[in-house]
Amino acid sequence: MSAATTRSRTPDRLCAEAVDLARAAAEEAAAPGVVGEHVSAVSEGDRVVTHFFECKDPGYRGWRWAVTVTRASRAKNVTLDETVLLPGDDALLAPEWVPWSERLRPGDMGPGDLLPTDAEDLRLEPGWTGEDAPPPNSIVSPEMAELVEAEDADVTDRAVVPVRGSITSVAEELGMRRARVLSRYGLHSAADRWDEAFGAKTPMAQAAPASCVSCGFLVAIGGSLGQAFGVCANEFGPADGRLVSLSYGCGGHSEAAVMPKPLRPAPPVLDSMASDEFLLRPAPDTGSVLPTDPAEADLGHS
Repeated sequence: MSAATTRSRTPDRLCAEAVDLARAAAEEAAAPGVVGEHVSAVSEGDRVVTHFFECKDPGYRGWRWAVTVTRASRAKNVTLDETVLLPGDDALLAPEWVPWSERLRPGDMGPGDLLPTDAEDLRLEPGWTGEDAPPPNSIVSPEMAELVEAEDADVTDRAVVPVRGSITSVAEELGMRRARVLSRYGLHSAADRWDEAFGAKTPMAQAAPASCVSCGFLVAIGGSLGQAFGVCANEFGPADGRLVSLSYGCGGHSEAAVMPKPLRPAPPVLDSMASDEFLLRPAPDTGSVLPTDPAEADLGHS
């Protein structure tokens, strides 16, 4: 071990004895009565010593006031270097910071909140671009077709699975293999109920930047109801997995970052747009005193 290392680990005597100076600095930074007993003194280098004091603040359990003092070479006056509050081994610390995108949970969004969608969001994919070749994750690609066939075999518990492309399979997919279907009254009743819960008149839709009809998270449905409703597929939206009206909307719109809320024109400040007529001279039948002097008449005096 070198001599320089030995000197740096040995606390300077004058700096180590400057406990009162360090305590006064800690009380000035905190408040009288918050600084507790002197805990230890640690050498930080040549003629540099840090004094640790107990912190009595209930909100900082296990923390310590650290006051660093020093002195110049061949000088006897000890000066203050730095005062800071540091956590100890059993200090109560705040939890590790987590980005907002990882803290967000389904149902956290309220009326007026906007949730920008990442350009690389895995829940969205490019729409039709005009090219004949389907993208790799498209449902019509060969790889996805094989995967769909395998999933159909796994999720069904029937002994016989209709061959895809057959009349039976098409009829089943279109919902035509049911004994009874909804009547017009049943459809209207359901539409009114769904529109009341997730429609254009809800507070969430009134504060939304755009409607669901232009959102990338909207899953279209078939039948006559598909002209007015769809299914929300945004897990952070308030209607995730629910049937929503196409005129509904929320802050989780896929284009919320590029669709600012349209500005509403300010209400007019005038209560009348007509002009009022004011006479310069009183009429003869109003009861006012008519001027007798012609000079005063020109000036409009009564």
